[in-house]
Amino acid sequence: MGVLYWIIIAAMFVIAFAGLVFPIIPSVVFIVAGFLLYGFLFTFEHYSYMFWIVEGIFTAVLFAADYIANLLGVKRFGGSRAAIWGSTVGLLIGPFVIPVAGIILGPFIGALAGEMIVHKKDIKTAAKIGVGSLIGFISGVLAKSVIQLMMIGYFLWTVLY
Repeated sequence: MGVLYWIIIAAMFVIAFAGLVFPIIPSVVFIVAGFLLYGFLFTFEHYSYMFWIVEGIFTAVLFAADYIANLLGVKRFGGSRAAIWGSTVGLLIGPFVIPVAGIILGPFIGALAGEMIVHKKDIKTAAKIGVGSLIGFISGVLAKSVIQLMMIGYFLWTVLY
């Protein structure tokens, strides 16, 4: 049964990584679900207050990384709040409107549309801001990947050693 339990816990972590490219999937929820499943299926004995504090800090950094990466990507290329909001909306609906490419095109198109509609920017300037949004998104995915790996690594270190 232990192997089956570990497969279920690992599945939670895999789903969390899917959430990096499908933002509708709440990555942190699945990572914490993996932690809680371990506790319920095996034992909570390994979890100290320090474990929850460290994982809580990782969680806060995870949320901040997503927001900051998008903000810096858009701002660095001259974008406004309209581009940030457009990028966020594009990120959420892009994968549903354009199934595979929507995860990349959604933030770009959203930022482009936000700048063109709200601030009446020309297509060239808006496209440059859209590229900034895309760079911010990719940077955020990379940063969140590292943070999630650290969260899972700390969990494994805690329960296995």
